[in-house]
Amino acid sequence: MNSEIRALQPEQLWNKFADLNAVPRPSKKEERVIAFMKNFGAKLGLETIEDEVGNVIIKKPATKGMEDRVTIVMQSHLDMVHQKNADTDFDFDTQGIEMYVDGDWVRAKGTTLGADNGLGVATIMAILESTEVEHPAIEALFTIDEETGMTGAMGLKGGLLKGGILLNLDTEEDDEIGVGCAGGIDVTATRSYEEEETPEFKLGYAITVKGLQGGHSGMDIHKGLGNANKIMNRLLFDGFENFGLRISEIDGGSLRNAIPRESKAIVAIDAVHEAAFNNEMEQLVDIIKKELKTMEPDLDVEIVKTETPNRIMDLGVQEGVTRALYAALNGVYRMSADITDLVETSNNIARVIIKDGAIKIGCLTRSSVESSKTDLANTLRATFELTGCEVECSGDYPGWTPNMDSEILKVLSSLYEEINGEKAHVAACHAGLECGILGTNYPDMEMISFGPTIKGAHSPDERASISSAKKYWKFVLEILRNIPQK
Repeated sequence: MNSEIRALQPEQLWNKFADLNAVPRPSKKEERVIAFMKNFGAKLGLETIEDEVGNVIIKKPATKGMEDRVTIVMQSHLDMVHQKNADTDFDFDTQGIEMYVDGDWVRAKGTTLGADNGLGVATIMAILESTEVEHPAIEALFTIDEETGMTGAMGLKGGLLKGGILLNLDTEEDDEIGVGCAGGIDVTATRSYEEEETPEFKLGYAITVKGLQGGHSGMDIHKGLGNANKIMNRLLFDGFENFGLRISEIDGGSLRNAIPRESKAIVAIDAVHEAAFNNEMEQLVDIIKKELKTMEPDLDVEIVKTETPNRIMDLGVQEGVTRALYAALNGVYRMSADITDLVETSNNIARVIIKDGAIKIGCLTRSSVESSKTDLANTLRATFELTGCEVECSGDYPGWTPNMDSEILKVLSSLYEEINGEKAHVAACHAGLECGILGTNYPDMEMISFGPTIKGAHSPDERASISSAKKYWKFVLEILRNIPQK
């Protein structure tokens, strides 16, 4: 219940998070949360602006004695990834997130929690509302659509902000100070195909891949998690090669920035091969489960008889697309040669839809090196074009190049060590933060990223650490007190 969330410490932070999570705010549908933030700023009597694309800026003057400090921009994004378990009845367009406490974690009931980036938003709200927190002049920047296109950051015009330092509150490990991130590009393959009438003596089967962990397609891409689209294609490829399996439809994955957790397919097989097909699939599923048993202990594959579909894919197109999906890279393409353990370039085969004569395959390619990002995007494009697909590369956004000599990095590193008795981990990440994009129109603004510990982002297993939130809140207050002078 949200009442137990409101009782957590620090109350200022968790109460604002509970307020925010009562407002539906899926990406691309931020109208209600934009209105909520504008009303919040107006009630505080603070200058509140909505820009042309829907970003909200709330300005608060410095507290007494802090007027000589550099104006800071505190930035988080308003939207959240909307993912739920298949058996969870929930409407992200109308319902607020249902939260509960589980030991040291705050979780949601069968859905994403929205701590990414709701805890950052709540932090800024608590500081804007406070009459006790010492701080320099603040420009609070709440961006939209970070999770599905970063159109908020892309649409923010130069000149709206005057701050010299940007604090991005979107890092998910409390011992990490972020100084760089990957850029990204959407690779989408489409084509049409002729459907054929299903021949006689065919039997219908429904195949479902489920129970995978899912996760963030950047931060978790190196972990060896199962991808439902790749697993499904492996089953379909084998079924076609050995038993002439024919595809009627596929619906796999959901959002580009989420590792696919589920996939469903309707297929047809020759009745004469039914026993052999079931035996082969049982053996292959067992092999896949053994391969993934450490990372995906709950993987479940259901193969059940269903009504025989009336129509199936053109044979040549089916053969081409299953081979393309097999060949298309999913996972890490290249590790960084400069930063230890950092994924440089990767791809997530996020969405596969085949139905009613149309194919659509959606990928998200990430890299901290622009040329490598282009190289992998071209590799994918070539793979899908060989099957007759049209391939569009869109939504390209830049990475954020680390500045290891920035003044604000020195401030945060020193404070972290002073408070916690150990050094912070200064790192770039393989996620897409908005700093690189914002820096195109604000090239002279120093930027840094940090946040509380959040696990399982972009999946229904998302959870936020309560003890970490206390640690993080203390860090935030010390940072505000120690912003350099102008």
